Formats: sequence, structure tokens, C-alpha cells
Amino acid sequence: MKIINFGSINIDHVYTVDHFVRPGETLRSKTYRIFSGGKGANQSTALARAGARVFHAGKIGKDGVWLKEKLNQIGVDTSLIETGELPTGHALIQVNKEGENAIIIHGGANESFSDTEIEKVLSHAQEGDCLLLQNEINSLEKILHTAKARGLKIIFNPAPMSEEVKSYPLEHVDIFIINALEGEMLSGEKEPQKIVSRMQSLYPHSKTVLTLGKEGLIYRDREKSLKMEALKVESIDTTGAGDTFIGYFVAQLLEGKEINRCLQMGIKASSLCVTRSGAADSIPQRQEVENIDL
Repeated sequence: MKIINFGSINIDHVYTVDHFVRPGETLRSKTYRIFSGGKGANQSTALARAGARVFHAGKIGKDGVWLKEKLNQIGVDTSLIETGELPTGHALIQVNKEGENAIIIHGGANESFSDTEIEKVLSHAQEGDCLLLQNEINSLEKILHTAKARGLKIIFNPAPMSEEVKSYPLEHVDIFIINALEGEMLSGEKEPQKIVSRMQSLYPHSKTVLTLGKEGLIYRDREKSLKMEALKVESIDTTGAGDTFIGYFVAQLLEGKEINRCLQMGIKASSLCVTRSGAADSIPQRQEVENIDL
């Protein structure tokens, strides 16, 4: 079984600030750095560093060739990444002194997939293979329908969340990985346990991982519900923490590990991520994660 991550590739422009810029305010940043990013690329990086063989399917502009090269160096199979005419997607990221972030993204090449290109990507998958998706590329409805028809196992992280997501054929999703905001928008509930219960009611054949930041996470499927605590660490930058969790969690699933082990590895990896700056560059190596005791 292999995994194809069909997702975004971005150039991240990161500014450290005392506080998030307010309407009408001009704010001087303390530092400015450029990183590789995009939820898709971040999750592929995490998968590779967690030991999985991941094929990344994506699209960049001529200004993003270095991103493809970097993914290749990390160990991601980049044979399904195309270079198009539109510029590479990018993100403007503010990081405040508490380590929280505020992000604006521009889709660029990430939002230019044709039906033919989608069919080409998914033709590389066989029944039983795994497809990982986020919400930073176009034509997700088409991708979900096609993947289901091919018998793929679909893991969906609907970030950044939008109202449009609720119109997608979400009944095709095998595993949802969502945060509290995404869970509220999908379920109509605010309290975490009610969110996962409603998700189970809406999508009875699916599993849900609800990540709650400093409050840990809740896992729910038809047979069980688990709650796990987060590790207490000093956060510097939360950018990429969710992507790190997903990569390590999914990598463990691919290895056939028990769900508790999968969740624990995701928690440990994301706890390391937030102690470092950047998105993809902050994702830890597997040995670092293995060395953490829960």
C-alpha cells in the first residue's frame, strides 16, 4: 500500500511581530524569513521524516522549482509534481510573541488542476492505496469522487476550512483530521465531545481525529472514543504543528500500528514542531520523536 498526498506547495513568507496587525495599522516586523510551506508539502515532509514513502502530487510555477528540489532531498517522491504557468502559491504568515500565527494564503498554481491532470495523478494509485487531501487545491469534489471510484482509502484534513467543504461528497472520507474550528463548522457543535459524536452520526463509516492544541485530542470511530493529553512545551511558533501531527499519525497507520500508537507519535512530533520556527523546516526527524517519553 502506498500513499499519494495530493496537495498544495507554497512559498512561506514569515514575519515575527509583537502582535497581529490591526485594521489601519502599519506594523514593523522584527524578522523576515522565507520557508517552504503549503499544507500539502508540509504533510509530505512529515510523512517522509516519519519514515513513510510518500508520493506528492502538486503543481508549482517556475519560481517554485527549489521547493520540488527540497522535497526530493527530504525523501518525498516528486515525480507527480508538475510545473505550470501560474506562479507558485504563497503564504504571508505573522507570528506573534506568544508563538501564535495569522496566515493569508494565495493559491496560485495550487488552484489550477484540470480534470485530465487529476485523472493522471490518480491513475498511479491502486485499490487499497491511501490518498491524503487538504483544502488548498481546486477540484476536491472531482478528486474525492474519482478516488472513491478507484477504491482508495481517503484521509481528509479540510484546512483551511470553508463553507464550500460541506458541499463536498464527504461520505467518501475514511478518516477526518480536524481542529476545533473545522469540527464546529462541519458538525454545528462547539463542545469537543459533541463535535466527534455528531461527526460519527453524520459520517458513520468514517473515523475522526479532533485536535485541540494545548488540550490534546479526541479520537472517535464506531467502536471507541479516546482522549489524549498534549505535551507541555514552550511554544515558539505553531505554524506546521497540525501538518506534523498528520504526517506522523498517517505514517504510523501505514505501518499498521494500533491507533493509540499512531496518535501518540503525532502528539510527540507536533510538540517538537512548535518549539522551532518555520513550517516544513520545523518538522522533526523520526529518531527525535522516538526519543520522547509520554
